[in-house]
Amino acid sequence: MMSSESPLRLRLQLGAWNDLGRFAGPLRMAVFVREQGVPPALEMDELDPLCLHIVAFDTSGQAVATGRLLKDPDTPGTAKIGRMAVAQAVRGQGVGRQVLDALVAAARQRGDTQVVLSAQLHARNFYAQAGFVAEGEVYEDAGIPHITMRKHLGA
Repeated sequence: MMSSESPLRLRLQLGAWNDLGRFAGPLRMAVFVREQGVPPALEMDELDPLCLHIVAFDTSGQAVATGRLLKDPDTPGTAKIGRMAVAQAVRGQGVGRQVLDALVAAARQRGDTQVVLSAQLHARNFYAQAGFVAEGEVYEDAGIPHITMRKHLGA
């Protein structure tokens, strides 16, 4: 099925925090801290150096979206996606989906069998459209309602 609106043209870059943090960090601060009121101390954490990060750049080289992928140390074969942030100016243009799909593909490529994430409740349908299923009860994180969502990666 073709859409009348094509997704925004992006360059996706996967890499370590040392390489991408200078792009991902300011974007996350803009979305989570300034827009959503998350305390800065909760936004940046000790997990960033352990994660695979992705940054989406528009055709002008501006970072417009980011996310990260972490192996769940307690559950072998499980990847965790987190810190998904899309610049306000490009929301609703397929940018978040491109980033999410790339992170899921990276998890599958490294042999993970499932991906879990903590979705802000308002984004639940976004993740459901990508094949994630909600589980458990709604909970609060940094004052924002969230729900755990999971996607099993087929062979």
